[in-house]
Amino acid sequence: MDWDTRYSGSDFLFGTAPADFLVREAPRIPKDARVLCVADGEGRNGVHLARLGHRVTTFDFSANAVSKARGLAEEAGVTVEMNVSTMQDWDWSRKFDALVAVFIQFLDPEARAQAFARFADALRPGGLLLLHGYAPRQVGYGTGGPGAVENMYTEALLAEAFAGWEVLLSADYDAEIHEGAGHSGRSALVDFVAVRPGG
Repeated sequence: MDWDTRYSGSDFLFGTAPADFLVREAPRIPKDARVLCVADGEGRNGVHLARLGHRVTTFDFSANAVSKARGLAEEAGVTVEMNVSTMQDWDWSRKFDALVAVFIQFLDPEARAQAFARFADALRPGGLLLLHGYAPRQVGYGTGGPGAVENMYTEALLAEAFAGWEVLLSADYDAEIHEGAGHSGRSALVDFVAVRPGG
């Protein structure tokens, strides 16, 4: 099933509330920051950041998801620059103060490496990366995400991918999450927050 089909219903696949990770870690983002939310789906995380007063840009490759995200932003009374774009087609030369990537485990290892390099391109020196996803044991839990162990994160993988960055948070833990039908139940999670060098 493709993502446009998954997002075609009236319900929000992952709910309308932001990821708990983002609620906890968003205070690290400077006031009135330019924030990019990558593969933001139906907009729950981008809209949350806009409600906090940030200048938010989002993209997702599903037109259905972006349409629902626009409705969510309108309902919340916030302005978000929302775009339909793939990872490959996004203009990574645009610079942001923070970049948020939540549950982007549709990326295989090769695509993930390319994306991580582009995240660095999109962040200004001293910019903040907030990354949240699943650990490999999530495949056994079956409560969300793909069944591909190789797409999951480990702390060691992220430390290597962002070598030289100032790591503010790196954590691997289990938690109960309830984010719509898409993410529900005991989940193996990895949080990673780091500062791009050069600021």
